[in-house]
Amino acid sequence: MPPRTRDTRAVNGNTPVDSVSLAIIEQLQEDGRRPYAAIGKAVGLSEAAVRQRVQKLLDQGVMQIVAVTDPLTVGFRRQAMVGINVEGDLDPVADALTGMEEVEYVVVTAGSFDLIVEVVCEDDDHLLEMINKRIRTLPGVRSTESFVYLKLRKQTYTWGTR
Repeated sequence: MPPRTRDTRAVNGNTPVDSVSLAIIEQLQEDGRRPYAAIGKAVGLSEAAVRQRVQKLLDQGVMQIVAVTDPLTVGFRRQAMVGINVEGDLDPVADALTGMEEVEYVVVTAGSFDLIVEVVCEDDDHLLEMINKRIRTLPGVRSTESFVYLKLRKQTYTWGTR
């Protein structure tokens, strides 16, 4: 890993995250169940100090600690990226997409699409229903283009501290 060029980073444009907090995040990215005492030993803090920092990072929305599954192993055999073009205000469409449980993330973009969403579905029929009956029927959706995942070659969540 290349050396850091700064001791802090801005979070959400204003709250700094220092190098110790970044080191704690790295420890949790390697193992989200790592004990606070072990993290403290690795970053030079007490267990209590680590616990406080982790809670602050969670409260600020800097990170989440979640279980990440392989969709295929839990019955979701079809993933796709869907590019969406919208007429008018993007916010109502983005809000509606955010409320759909199959939608993993919603990104407002500049370029060929106004929004890009990732969907995780049980199978092709489920994906077709999502696109045809739920996404395309949203008021303001002008067009969609789907990119079906054939094979996922890399999925990582360690980018947050590099």
